Amino acid sequence: MPAPERIPSRSLTGTELVTVLAEGRLTVLGQVRGASNAVLYCTVAHDGDEVTCVYKPVAGERPLWDFPDGTLARREVAAYEISEATGWGLVPPTVLRDGPYGEGMCQLWVEAAPQDDESSPDGLPPLLALVDDEEPGEGWKAVALAEVGEGRTALLVHADDPRLRRLAVLDAVINNGDRKGGHLLPAPGGRLYGIDHGVTFNAEDKLRTLLWGWAGEPLTAEAVEVVDRLDAELAPGTSLATRLAELITAAEIEALRGRVAGLRASGRHPEPSGEWPSIPWPPV
Repeated sequence: MPAPERIPSRSLTGTELVTVLAEGRLTVLGQVRGASNAVLYCTVAHDGDEVTCVYKPVAGERPLWDFPDGTLARREVAAYEISEATGWGLVPPTVLRDGPYGEGMCQLWVEAAPQDDESSPDGLPPLLALVDDEEPGEGWKAVALAEVGEGRTALLVHADDPRLRRLAVLDAVINNGDRKGGHLLPAPGGRLYGIDHGVTFNAEDKLRTLLWGWAGEPLTAEAVEVVDRLDAELAPGTSLATRLAELITAAEIEALRGRVAGLRASGRHPEPSGEWPSIPWPPV
């Protein structure tokens, strides 16, 4: 289990956090168990500031037949770049750097706030649930029917939450192939982060997520503005396109531009294609 989170000696801005993560002294404290690839829990210290982080070395990645190009680490950093370009800040600060086990991604550790079914003062309302009804209740969006054993099924639902809706748009843009419930981190203060973006940016449609509740619905006005801005910032020769070219392939960048153009043209959340499993397994 990770050691208790270390608090920075002062409140750091996003730019300062990126500097600490990229340039600080990385010390491995332990390994996060249960992950399919190497995930190391670390501290990183720079000029008197220290934060906890996750370090995922490329050397600890398992090859994936359906993601043959690039590395998980570089795609995680690319996802952070797109998240920052949206202005939503949905991905914790993430950098590509050298570490004790070679090149890898280094991401700020986010301590998730507890979720409680009763919405107690010490917890947050859940983001995902299984219900016995055929339709979602007020404040929920239906995802799919799920088998729960003994021939029974239940309706998988997620909260009708604007933070989740932003994340659904981000996932559609980056072509996230693995948006599980465990990759959602509600943080103190109302922030929501998404993590584990190693299987993203494929040139083929690989969108697989639990956030299908808005499928086919019009994008919000806010999302339309974000998609329009992304379209401009991804143009060839821009600073964002230049940074992405160091992280993912040219074909993946062109496919990224195509997905953004598609969202602009339709003005709607995407729907499952039917050519790829639409829900990750296991879902959590």
